[in-house]
Amino acid sequence: MDEVFKALADPSRRRLLDDLNARNGQTLRELCAGLDMARQSVSKHLDVLEAANLVTTVRRGREKLHYVNAEPINAIAERWIDRYHQGRVDALADLKKALEQEPMSTDEFVYTSYIRTTPERLWRALTDPVFTKRYWGCEFTSDWKPGSTMAWEQLGVKLEDPEQVILESDPYRRLSYTWHTFTPEFAKSVGLDDDVAAKLQAESRSKVTFDLEPVGDTVKLTVVHDGFDPGSTALEMVKGGWPSILSSLKTLLETGEPLPDPA
Repeated sequence: MDEVFKALADPSRRRLLDDLNARNGQTLRELCAGLDMARQSVSKHLDVLEAANLVTTVRRGREKLHYVNAEPINAIAERWIDRYHQGRVDALADLKKALEQEPMSTDEFVYTSYIRTTPERLWRALTDPVFTKRYWGCEFTSDWKPGSTMAWEQLGVKLEDPEQVILESDPYRRLSYTWHTFTPEFAKSVGLDDDVAAKLQAESRSKVTFDLEPVGDTVKLTVVHDGFDPGSTALEMVKGGWPSILSSLKTLLETGEPLPDPA
């Protein structure tokens, strides 16, 4: 965590994070436009933030897009904030955000984590129902070939749909699939009210992509969940769910036990 605090100590780097928090997924050129700073200086600050895992990047054609990464901030929260009354902390944070911040305009979720494991073991953790049930609470059934369907089973509800398919499958490197269907049975199993369930069912189907990259004795896992409609209800839900799932995945692979069920 020393690298995180050192990175945050510089006001220019905090300004860059503020800019990305206001509009995630910006290029270097876009970030430079909002700062009275040379392009080379901005690039160096971004390198520091990326080294601290506070910023992660995704290639889109010739462009490199920069995103705030929630993983190190989530780790800080787990280490210290959880010692206090979490409900009160969350309520104050929500009030502060409502009063001070503009809503984020991005229509995707990006998260990067470094896990002490191998690409082969991480791939198995993403595809083997024995693994996924332990840290995610759901099981997948698929042959994991591009174009094949996949079934989700969670809380006793099985979700099957011809549009729940594998989009990309490059073992130990990249996996992408469409998100599950929001059925009435699923909504009931997780306690969604009728209004929220109706909104979810009316939205376009999103997709999630996992990129695995060996880095020394760790694997850099980048998760991109995109394809959401503007103002998506599903996006707000996955923003809250992914950090917990991925933290539990990391803990399982590194210690042999997942995090306790947040419920």
